[in-house]
Amino acid sequence: MIVHISYKGLQKTPDVESTVQQHLKKLERRLQLFRPELVSLHGSVLQHSPRVGFVVALNLKMPTGDLAAEQANPLPAMAIKLAFDALIAQVTSHKDVLRNHHRFPGRRHGSERRPEGTIPFEKTLASVKPQDVTNDDVSSYINANLPRLRRFVERELRTRELEERIGRGAINVDEVIGEAIGNALSESHERPEKMRLEPWLYRLSTEAIDRLIRGDGNGENIPLDRPENERNEAGSDENVLQFHQPDDDLSSRSIAVNHQIASPEDLAAKDEMITLIERTLRDAGRHEREAFILYTIEGFTINEIADITQRPEEEVRSSVHSAREHLDKALPARDPLSERLIEHSRTA
Repeated sequence: MIVHISYKGLQKTPDVESTVQQHLKKLERRLQLFRPELVSLHGSVLQHSPRVGFVVALNLKMPTGDLAAEQANPLPAMAIKLAFDALIAQVTSHKDVLRNHHRFPGRRHGSERRPEGTIPFEKTLASVKPQDVTNDDVSSYINANLPRLRRFVERELRTRELEERIGRGAINVDEVIGEAIGNALSESHERPEKMRLEPWLYRLSTEAIDRLIRGDGNGENIPLDRPENERNEAGSDENVLQFHQPDDDLSSRSIAVNHQIASPEDLAAKDEMITLIERTLRDAGRHEREAFILYTIEGFTINEIADITQRPEEEVRSSVHSAREHLDKALPARDPLSERLIEHSRTA
């Protein structure tokens, strides 16, 4: 897909760029039906008046037609999210029309007409047949997104430890990820289409956690002499010395501040707020916490969360709304991140 997005009156920050790239990937997964060179997306992010906020306009050109979406919000990331969600909803409806039009092109006087001899879009030269996930797809995703998957598994294990469903440190993160990847590469598991690869791996990870909990004993005493974390026996400053030798002089360029990268203090504050949100959601219910985290922090859509949790979409949407209402009442502290997540949940 050919992509061109312009920014007017807005500095392109890492949060904005990350939001755009995240939703571009979601849109591309839904456009696998079309050949990439025949699809183009033109967009603009405009900082309007203080009352309107930021306006995001998207124009998608496909072999079967053009789609457009425009949304405004006081927060740039939220405006981008709303615009892409509106465009993705139009793409889904458009694909449904393409799939069904050749089957029943019309009805006459209450009687069903015979399907005309038209060729479905899926069989034309402009289409690409959706393929199932392969081992190479799994390997490529893991190589590119392993840190994100690890954070998700760590968060789920920490929650279950707080709920006292498992002992502290009883299950290792690598053990969960190893089992999930092994199941994904196994031929015994039914594989989804490529566009559903990410939700599928997250579901395999949660299923691996549940299996390990059932086989863990869920009550076994943990010996006090067991270290909380594995010791780093290979600790070294060799990686640092590859770039800065003891007798080197540091230039001003080497110590210049990069405002595009979050500081350690910002990252620590972000982790602390996410942990506070998770603890507050413990009283809201397991399904509510799970749906809220997947929707606001992990960035999945309601449909993808339904695939991960194996629950109906309406129940997932209701869980997100219930979790937001609980946070509005019970969250002991607020900051821009928590406000953004709560506001984001209102779009579910």
